[in-house]
Order: sequence, then C-alpha cells, then structure tokens
Amino acid sequence: MAAPATKRSEEAMIGTNDISEGWRPLMIVGGAVAALGLLAIAFPFATGIGVELLLGGLLVAGGIIHGVHAFGARGWTGVLAQLGLGALYLIAGLVMLSNPVLGLATLTLILGAFFLADGIVEIYMAWTVRPESNWAGLLFSGVLSLALAGLILVGWPGTAAWAVGLLLGVNLLTTGIAMAALAMGGRRIARTERGSQPA
Repeated sequence: MAAPATKRSEEAMIGTNDISEGWRPLMIVGGAVAALGLLAIAFPFATGIGVELLLGGLLVAGGIIHGVHAFGARGWTGVLAQLGLGALYLIAGLVMLSNPVLGLATLTLILGAFFLADGIVEIYMAWTVRPESNWAGLLFSGVLSLALAGLILVGWPGTAAWAVGLLLGVNLLTTGIAMAALAMGGRRIARTERGSQPA
C-alpha cells in the first residue's frame, strides 16, 4: 500500500510539464502573436515608429530612474557618473520621441550594421568549422545576414520605412506559428490519451 502513495507523492513533487494539459492557452497566445506579426508586416512603417517610440520612452524612464537614484545617494562616489548616464539616457530618449522618423532611420542603420557584423562572424565561423558535417548551414545563415545588411544599408535611409517593422513582423509571425504548432501537437497527445483511457 505504501508504494502507490510514494509514487503519487513523487509525481506531485516533480509536477507536470505535459503540453497536452495546457495546449489551449498556448494556441490562443500563438494565434495572437501571429496576428500581431501579420499586422506588423502589413503596416511596417507604423510598426517601426511604434518600436522607436517605445524605445525612446524606455530611455527617458531609464534616465529619470538614474537621476532619482543619483539624488538619493549623494554621498556615493559614483553619483556624478550616474547623473551623466541619466542625462545621456534622457537626452537620447527625448530626441527619439521628438523626431521619430530620424530615430527610426538611426535604428535601421544600427540594424543594418548588426546584420553586416553577424554575417561576417557567421561566415568566419563556418570557414573555421568547415570539416564539421553541418557547416554549410552556418555559411548559408551568414550569407543571408550579409544579403539583408546589403539590402538595408544600400537603400538607407529609404529602408527605414519598412525594415524594422517588417523584420519584427516576420519574427512575431514565425514565433506565433511555432507556438500554435506546438499547441496542435499537445492537442493530439491529449486526444490520444483520452482515447487510450479505459471506459
């Protein structure tokens, strides 16, 4: 009689991570994320401006927090550095909020530079691990990053109208689809388990 009780207590302690029990919320969230991705793809400029404004607001909030902490810790040796950092955050955030189009163009330039650096590093990694079996996938990813960098940087600043919003939208869409696919797998498992239970 003690063995089943011990087994149940072990199961309770371990808990369950079975996707079959929580596939519905995952499906709803995945569908919502995918829908947001489609909206971002349909309206890339508005999405890019929204991202830029959000980043500007976060910078302003960060600057205020730094300033409040600096004034609250006046005896601290790093108070001047923190005040300077807070001022930098605040100024950068206010510039982005006051001129969203310029801020979006700057974000696009940074994004292009990121893809350029990422592509170079991935191609170098692929070259160094070339004897390995799947080095070509890394090479392909690097070449794709370089192509994206070229597309963004050659057309800059015109690419600011679509690059940030479109890439965010594609990311949200693929994430949502992956979550929904995972939820579908959980639903199949749940149906199989219900069908295998004795009447």
